[in-house]
Amino acid sequence: MDNKMLRLGAILFFTLTGIFIIDQNIKAVFVEGFRYYTECIDLILVYNKGVAFSMFSFLDEYLKYIQLLLVLGVMGYVFYLRRVCYALPAGLLLGGAFSNIYDRFIHGGVVDMVYWHCGFNFAVFNFADVMIDLAVVWLLLLNFKPQLCKN
Repeated sequence: MDNKMLRLGAILFFTLTGIFIIDQNIKAVFVEGFRYYTECIDLILVYNKGVAFSMFSFLDEYLKYIQLLLVLGVMGYVFYLRRVCYALPAGLLLGGAFSNIYDRFIHGGVVDMVYWHCGFNFAVFNFADVMIDLAVVWLLLLNFKPQLCKN
């Protein structure tokens, strides 16, 4: 294995692990009973059986296995590309995704807690969801602006 692949693997692993640990610790606080209410944002506990906006909840038990296959495919694709500049955003995406999939195995649904209701009602979401969204935007930028990725 060459130096480039070692760097890619290390960045991916440490980012993925860090996001997973942070997200699971935040979720543990809410599973243990923490709640907080304000005029615009409530911090509550919700178990999402689907994906964004509870879509695909009808897939029930199969959803976690489908997501696991998709996430493993993304990980394989990142290593196939051999581009170190993809390691950090991919680590954010994979850390968030693995954390949410882990919830499905442990809690039967994704632990969500941030509920925005100021001016309009938005879906309840979590830290992992924010990291996944950030990663998707970052990866899109890298794909549409290849000059941002020098390696």
